[in-house]
Amino acid sequence: MGFPESVLTKDEQVVLHLHPHWKALFLPVVWTVLAVAAVIAAAIFTGWAAIVLLILAGVAVVLIVVVTVWPWIKWRTTHYVFTNERVIMRSGVFSRSGRDIPLGRVNDVSFSHTLFERMLGCGTLTIESAGERGQVQLTDLPQVEKTQSVLYELVDADRQKHTFGDDDRDALVKEIKND
Repeated sequence: MGFPESVLTKDEQVVLHLHPHWKALFLPVVWTVLAVAAVIAAAIFTGWAAIVLLILAGVAVVLIVVVTVWPWIKWRTTHYVFTNERVIMRSGVFSRSGRDIPLGRVNDVSFSHTLFERMLGCGTLTIESAGERGQVQLTDLPQVEKTQSVLYELVDADRQKHTFGDDDRDALVKEIKND
């Protein structure tokens, strides 16, 4: 399921659209390989009856669906979207939850990652926002350092857009003098 573009405002543009890092799928894939290997080993080495092998294969299929397919669906339906106006987080398969943080409310952006996460190129991005909900952590975010830089640039551009600076003052004075 892709990100629904219908949630964007008229002038809003997606800058980054991310899912959690692929490391979230590593253990489910390992479990799949182990389940398949167990069924194959049982078929080769035990000489069990066909009914026992079918039951074992059925259990393996259920295990694969629960341990592999479900995490993949959850990974696929988790979206971290950074636009020129806000940070959008959506997750959930059957029931959905989401949170939007306008760029004007972002107070601080920080990241952290362990040595292992550095090697994989992921980490945790913490966004502190003004308001009662405080901060949000995006865990297992790919390219976390790059994402922090992009978010900082977006926040800075948003502040520049909404700040009355010297150029604005000079243009206003010039306009008043021309009237």
